[in-house]
Amino acid sequence: MAGRTITRAHLSEAVYQEVGLSRNESAALVERVLDEVVTALTRGEMVKISSFGSFAVRQKGRRVGRNPKTGDEVPILPRRVLVFRASHVLKNRINGIVEPIDSSREDD
Repeated sequence: MAGRTITRAHLSEAVYQEVGLSRNESAALVERVLDEVVTALTRGEMVKISSFGSFAVRQKGRRVGRNPKTGDEVPILPRRVLVFRASHVLKNRINGIVEPIDSSREDD
């Protein structure tokens, strides 16, 4: 997978360019949004971002795994994992599929 990595600085710059806030205000806004997402996930809440996807924390139980090199059984402890499920809109955009326009939602 080639390409660049989008960082907090890139997001802050995009907010600065698109919204017109100062660079400091843009950076603070990005930090606040990310902090809110992290806080909600830490509380065990699901975070849904329309037309993007949803983030959730899932509990994985204790299980037995195998060391692929030696074949020895190794206990895997219970843990919480972050899962992301992309929305259909995001999946379609990634695959270059154009969404049909819903004519029932036209503004008069």
